[in-house]
Amino acid sequence: MKQNIYDNDIFFKSYTSLRDSGITYNDFVEQPAIKSAISSLNGKNILDLGCGTGEFAKYCVENGATKVVGIDISKNMIEHANKENKHEKIDYICTSIEDLELQNQKFDLIISSLAVHYIADYSAIIEKVTSLLNKNGEYIFSTEHPIVTARKEMNNWIDDKEGNRLHWALDNYQEEGEREQHWYIDGVIKYHRTISTLINTLINNGLVLEKIIEPQSIPTGLEKMPKLINEQRRPSFIVIKAKK
Repeated sequence: MKQNIYDNDIFFKSYTSLRDSGITYNDFVEQPAIKSAISSLNGKNILDLGCGTGEFAKYCVENGATKVVGIDISKNMIEHANKENKHEKIDYICTSIEDLELQNQKFDLIISSLAVHYIADYSAIIEKVTSLLNKNGEYIFSTEHPIVTARKEMNNWIDDKEGNRLHWALDNYQEEGEREQHWYIDGVIKYHRTISTLINTLINNGLVLEKIIEPQSIPTGLEKMPKLINEQRRPSFIVIKAKK
């Protein structure tokens, strides 16, 4: 079953409140890394897989993109995108990435921000992405770092009696598959994959690896969220760029 936690009212309210604060890992770590990997947006036809509320799609057209198609499984997300980030150059479609069918369309750039770790069949998604890319088209995606998703307990910081963080625990790394955690609600499912699986699946589909980023916080983030200093101890995300 495809997961759609963002249409859970409790989760959606909590998540949008967090994102609206502008003080998040997305703002200071993941999104700056994604944007730094983009060669150019000018004149590009872009597919945004897991577009959420449309902030990135809007960013693309404001920076020269010719057209953006934003895909998200969540009705709540798409409604919010059409309300807050509507633009004549953006089409928002409410569908899962797995069920996406776009006839006679190709893209210069496909972006996926923190969506891959919610999808069970990674190989099928990469195959679909490859089929939708123009020649020389780029695929850039972020996912939770395998160091984060590996341990089955998903509770990895080891603290001393005073609550000071001693180290990050790593276990179950080679055992790929489901991981369940509480994030605002119980039963949030993510999928752990090794770095070699993330990369080799791209290669096996004929894509050329161009860049890997294990991002740390931008300086503003360290000022506003001092705990982001821990990104130096272990990365929360990995960003991968490949080319057809």
